Amino acid sequence: MATKIRLQRGGRKGYAVYRIVVADVRAPRDGRFTEKLGTYNPNTNPATVDLNFERALYWVEVGAQPTDTARNILKGEGVYMMKHLRGGVKKGAFDEAAAQAKFDAWKQAKTKTTEAIKAGEEKVKKEAAAKSLEAEKKVNEAIAKKVAEKKAAAEAAKAEAEAPAETAETAEAPAEA
Repeated sequence: MATKIRLQRGGRKGYAVYRIVVADVRAPRDGRFTEKLGTYNPNTNPATVDLNFERALYWVEVGAQPTDTARNILKGEGVYMMKHLRGGVKKGAFDEAAAQAKFDAWKQAKTKTTEAIKAGEEKVKKEAAAKSLEAEKKVNEAIAKKVAEKKAAAEAAKAEAEAPAETAETAEAPAEA
């Protein structure tokens, strides 16, 4: 039986979430599968992958052929790196401990780059929020300035209206005397 590692669609319309499964080549995309290896959520940034590493490595070593997207996911998680290192151990190029050390170093470097990307995105978001806050403050200051000018103009008009009335009263008072 020929097997494939593929994605099985789930989620709702416009928000797809996938299961990474091992299935018979003849099975439909969302049909019967042999084993679920994990999940893949492309909606997050960066995409979230939850993978049973040992079982995925087993199926790749047994000969299951992944689809293009599944292969990219497995490469990103290091399944193919570990397969390559295990091949080196079998050939006697190095021992199991050296292979694990190389894999750990690769995984650490990958984690650092992912964290750097996340930190960069957070920094960009914070800068954008700060810029929008500054722009909003400027708009609010302009509005406050206009309101203050209107209030000053209204008070000036009110003072002008009261001033002639007071001058008229003061002008009438001496005439009465």
